[in-house]
Amino acid sequence: MNDRQKQTLLKVAKDTVAAAVAGRPVHEPETDDPELLAEVGCFVTLKNCDELRGCIGQFTTDKPLIEMVCQMAVSSSMHDPRFGGNRLTTAELPDLDIEISVLSPMEKTDDPLCLRLGIDGIYITNGRTNGCFLPQVATETGWNEEDFLSFCCAHKAGLAPDAWKTDPDVEVYLFTAEVFGGQWNDIQ
Repeated sequence: MNDRQKQTLLKVAKDTVAAAVAGRPVHEPETDDPELLAEVGCFVTLKNCDELRGCIGQFTTDKPLIEMVCQMAVSSSMHDPRFGGNRLTTAELPDLDIEISVLSPMEKTDDPLCLRLGIDGIYITNGRTNGCFLPQVATETGWNEEDFLSFCCAHKAGLAPDAWKTDPDVEVYLFTAEVFGGQWNDIQ
């Protein structure tokens, strides 16, 4: 994506979060840009002073990217279950950082250790439960490949930490993401 497209999506996310947190109606964005109309998954991550305040996404969709960013911005700001008793407030908005991850299609791998730290994200499932980490999580935590996979199993998918290598029902998928963001007051 070019800078204009990234800024458009960041502005959509910012306006959506502001409206949702204030309890105002959220307006569906419009565009004729083919890149922003592509049907691809995305995540919207919200942080306040480097502290996570919401992160929700979807891997597949039948909606345009610009609409998905809007929908995930509402979900991240209002519906992330990790913050049920501590929702984002309007007072926090000036200190908010918004990050958007536009996802590639997922590809199943039979060799999870082939993942490229900081480039590949992971989605782990056993058909009943699942969990994922975006590519940037490995960079932020300093984990190696085994840690990345084990923490996802244990802390996201509710599986044994080594399920990715010992459980024949567990499948591991890799994906990449185009990640960009900005600080609240810098997004125009």
